[in-house]
Amino acid sequence: MNRIDLKFKELKKNNKKAFIAFIMAGDPSIDITEKLIFELETSGADIIELGVPFSDPLADGPTIQRSSQRALKNKVNLDSVFNLVKRIRSRTQVPVVFLTYYNLIYYYGLERFARMAKASGVDGAVIPDLPFEESGPLRDVARKNGVAIAHLAAPTSSKERLKKIAEASTGFIYYVSLTGTTGAREILPQEIFENLRLIKKMTRKPVCVGFGISSAEQVARISMAADGVIVGSAIVKVIEKNIGKKDLVKKVGGFVKTLVKSKIRSTKSETNSKHKI
Repeated sequence: MNRIDLKFKELKKNNKKAFIAFIMAGDPSIDITEKLIFELETSGADIIELGVPFSDPLADGPTIQRSSQRALKNKVNLDSVFNLVKRIRSRTQVPVVFLTYYNLIYYYGLERFARMAKASGVDGAVIPDLPFEESGPLRDVARKNGVAIAHLAAPTSSKERLKKIAEASTGFIYYVSLTGTTGAREILPQEIFENLRLIKKMTRKPVCVGFGISSAEQVARISMAADGVIVGSAIVKVIEKNIGKKDLVKKVGGFVKTLVKSKIRSTKSETNSKHKI
């Protein structure tokens, strides 16, 4: 049982939902990313999702694309991010999940990636461009090293495919709230609740929702049905707006605190599809 499993077990015991905060490693620098990780944890983030910069992030919208380009200009790569996580492990046990693309892992080497993840303290990975049908080799080496691989379930996924995604996923299931790329949205699809009910009938694994979530109101309503809420672009926007400012880290922490406060503690309202989002 790695840190992700322990965190969800703790949250469930206390009738709480997970808040997962995404930031791009190396944006605007590795040193600031390190400070941001500690600030995010202090501000209430239960899990940190660290983006590994890539030149062709097909699942990401303009905001995260720009953050990836800023990190690449700083020559940040997989080794840089592994070393970052290794450094923070002397001060925190917050679960860390990589958001990366399969090209990077394949080139790096599957076994090497899994071993380095374990050695540095990375708990899992989300790989948007790796279908579960082709994930067997990576899942095998990841399992041997205690590293979770969370697969993505989409609004367009069939019931049969959802079952297979649920079976293949470890750590949690990443439900994509909408079709398209990442990016803050003012309105999210109403069918999120219905789809979450369907997935949760198939599995006892945690189901977390990401893509498009940007406001405290959205976090509150989605956490009624999901086990966790993932916010990325909205946080990255705060970073982008404050690059070069001394209070960048505090500004990000303050924004995250407003989102975390809105999490639903009780599971009594779960699966209530009448709530507008």
